[in-house]
Amino acid sequence: MTPLSPDYYLDLLFYHLKLRCFVVVELKAVPFDPGFVGTLNMYLSAVDDLLRHPEDKPSIGLLLCRSKNKLVVEYALGGFNKPIGVAEWETKIVQELPEELKGSLPTVAEIEAELARDEGAR
Repeated sequence: MTPLSPDYYLDLLFYHLKLRCFVVVELKAVPFDPGFVGTLNMYLSAVDDLLRHPEDKPSIGLLLCRSKNKLVVEYALGGFNKPIGVAEWETKIVQELPEELKGSLPTVAEIEAELARDEGAR
Protein backbone atom coordinates (compact mmCIF):
# COMPACT_ATOMS: atom_id res chain seq x y z
CA MET A 1 0.00 0.00 0.00
CA THR A 2 1.23 3.48 -0.76
CA PRO A 3 2.04 5.39 2.44
CA LEU A 4 -0.38 8.15 3.34
CA SER A 5 2.57 10.46 4.00
CA PRO A 6 6.20 9.96 4.93
CA ASP A 7 5.12 9.50 8.57
CA TYR A 8 2.30 6.94 8.23
CA TYR A 9 2.75 3.25 7.46
CA LEU A 10 0.65 0.21 8.29
CA ASP A 11 2.43 -2.42 10.37
CA LEU A 12 0.56 -5.44 8.98
CA LEU A 13 -2.26 -5.81 6.48
CA PHE A 14 -4.10 -9.08 5.87
CA TYR A 15 -7.18 -10.17 3.98
CA HIS A 16 -9.44 -12.66 5.79
CA LEU A 17 -10.96 -14.95 3.17
CA LYS A 18 -13.86 -16.29 5.27
CA LEU A 19 -14.84 -12.90 6.68
CA ARG A 20 -14.19 -11.21 3.30
CA CYS A 21 -12.49 -8.18 4.83
CA PHE A 22 -9.11 -6.58 5.39
CA VAL A 23 -7.49 -6.80 8.82
CA VAL A 24 -5.15 -3.98 9.83
CA VAL A 25 -2.75 -4.85 12.66
CA GLU A 26 -0.81 -2.19 14.54
CA LEU A 27 2.06 -3.33 16.76
CA LYS A 28 3.15 -1.18 19.70
CA ALA A 29 6.09 -2.00 21.98
CA VAL A 30 4.74 0.37 24.62
CA PRO A 31 1.65 0.44 26.86
CA PHE A 32 -1.68 1.42 25.29
CA ASP A 33 -2.17 5.10 24.55
CA PRO A 34 -5.61 6.40 23.51
CA GLY A 35 -3.99 8.23 20.58
CA PHE A 36 -3.21 4.85 18.97
CA VAL A 37 -6.95 4.39 18.31
CA GLY A 38 -7.08 7.52 16.15
CA THR A 39 -4.16 6.36 14.04
CA LEU A 40 -5.66 2.89 13.61
CA ASN A 41 -9.00 4.48 12.68
CA MET A 42 -7.22 6.53 10.00
CA TYR A 43 -5.60 3.37 8.58
CA LEU A 44 -8.95 1.57 8.52
CA SER A 45 -10.55 4.50 6.70
CA ALA A 46 -7.73 4.56 4.14
CA VAL A 47 -7.88 0.79 3.53
CA ASP A 48 -11.67 0.90 3.14
CA ASP A 49 -11.42 3.84 0.75
CA LEU A 50 -8.44 2.67 -1.34
CA LEU A 51 -8.51 -1.15 -1.27
CA ARG A 52 -11.94 -2.42 -0.28
CA HIS A 53 -14.22 -3.70 -3.03
CA PRO A 54 -17.98 -3.10 -2.82
CA GLU A 55 -18.62 -6.76 -1.90
CA ASP A 56 -16.03 -6.72 0.93
CA LYS A 57 -17.11 -6.16 4.51
CA PRO A 58 -15.65 -3.23 6.51
CA SER A 59 -12.05 -3.64 7.59
CA ILE A 60 -11.18 -4.79 11.11
CA GLY A 61 -8.48 -3.17 13.24
CA LEU A 62 -6.34 -4.95 15.81
CA LEU A 63 -4.02 -3.01 18.09
CA LEU A 64 -1.40 -5.10 19.91
CA CYS A 65 0.24 -3.24 22.81
CA ARG A 66 2.79 -4.12 25.47
CA SER A 67 0.13 -3.62 28.16
CA LYS A 68 -3.27 -2.00 28.57
CA ASN A 69 -5.69 -0.64 31.14
CA LYS A 70 -9.10 -2.09 30.29
CA LEU A 71 -11.04 0.98 31.45
CA VAL A 72 -8.86 3.37 29.42
CA VAL A 73 -9.29 1.14 26.34
CA GLU A 74 -13.08 1.08 26.78
CA TYR A 75 -13.24 4.88 26.99
CA ALA A 76 -10.86 5.31 24.04
CA LEU A 77 -13.02 3.02 21.87
CA GLY A 78 -16.31 4.54 23.03
CA GLY A 79 -18.23 6.04 20.11
CA PHE A 80 -16.20 4.33 17.39
CA ASN A 81 -18.34 2.48 14.85
CA LYS A 82 -15.48 0.55 13.26
CA PRO A 83 -14.54 -2.90 14.56
CA ILE A 84 -11.36 -2.31 16.56
CA GLY A 85 -9.86 -4.62 19.17
CA VAL A 86 -7.00 -4.02 21.60
CA ALA A 87 -4.92 -6.85 23.04
CA GLU A 88 -1.67 -7.27 24.96
CA TRP A 89 1.23 -9.21 23.51
CA GLU A 90 3.79 -11.20 25.42
CA THR A 91 7.31 -12.32 24.70
CA LYS A 92 7.41 -15.59 26.60
CA ILE A 93 9.95 -17.05 24.18
CA VAL A 94 12.60 -14.65 25.54
CA GLN A 95 11.83 -15.68 29.11
CA GLU A 96 11.51 -19.39 28.35
CA LEU A 97 14.19 -19.86 25.70
CA PRO A 98 15.44 -23.46 25.67
CA GLU A 99 18.93 -23.86 27.13
CA GLU A 100 20.37 -25.16 23.84
CA LEU A 101 19.38 -21.91 22.07
CA LYS A 102 20.47 -19.41 24.73
CA GLY A 103 24.05 -19.13 23.49
CA SER A 104 23.20 -19.12 19.79
CA LEU A 105 20.80 -16.14 19.71
CA PRO A 106 21.77 -12.55 20.48
CA THR A 107 20.39 -10.90 23.59
CA VAL A 108 18.02 -7.94 23.39
CA ALA A 109 20.89 -5.69 24.54
CA GLU A 110 23.14 -6.99 21.74
CA ILE A 111 20.43 -6.38 19.11
CA GLU A 112 19.79 -2.86 20.43
CA ALA A 113 23.55 -2.11 20.41
CA GLU A 114 23.82 -3.32 16.81
CA LEU A 115 20.86 -1.19 15.72
CA ALA A 116 22.31 1.86 17.48
CA ARG A 117 25.66 1.26 15.78
CA ASP A 118 23.92 1.03 12.38
CA GLU A 119 22.04 4.29 13.01
CA GLY A 120 25.28 6.02 13.96
CA ALA A 121 26.90 4.96 10.69
CA ARG A 122 24.28 6.76 8.57
